[in-house]
Amino acid sequence: MTAGPHDEPTQPNGAGLVELVERPLNHPDAVVLLRAFRAEQLDRYGFADPIDVHRDDYVSPTGAFVVVYRDGQPVGCGGYRWFDHTTRTVEIKKTYVVPEARGIGHGCMLLAWLENHAVTAGAQQAILETGVRNKAALHMFAAAGYRPTERYVDGRDPLINRAFTKPLDQFA
Repeated sequence: MTAGPHDEPTQPNGAGLVELVERPLNHPDAVVLLRAFRAEQLDRYGFADPIDVHRDDYVSPTGAFVVVYRDGQPVGCGGYRWFDHTTRTVEIKKTYVVPEARGIGHGCMLLAWLENHAVTAGAQQAILETGVRNKAALHMFAAAGYRPTERYVDGRDPLINRAFTKPLDQFA
């Protein structure tokens, strides 16, 4: 099952056939990627959120989760969930690309898919959080138009976690 404006197979930067497919968090490909994401977070920061928390938040109509495939192999994932319906804000979470597939556009394609899908669902703003040690993510989010904002998750270490926001109305 594919969905969204970026579900057609493409070839970013000659990286092979790439397809984004909506999946539940418990799909085997999603589980493998989320476990790798969590392991990387544990290695980088010494802690990480559980991978299966709020599983139902990442299915329509409350959100979406997508797996990125390159030449049929899962190489990335990410999702969004509604954060505040009043302000039409979604939270982008669990974005991950395997190390061997980084730097060739998969993360940017994934982020664009999530933003466009969220706009289709009625979102006008996206928020997200990442850590200061993930320089590639910080760069990608800044290049995509995300700007620093106040922390929105209680209990996060302000020396490690950074929150960002982006208006999505330019997609409308």
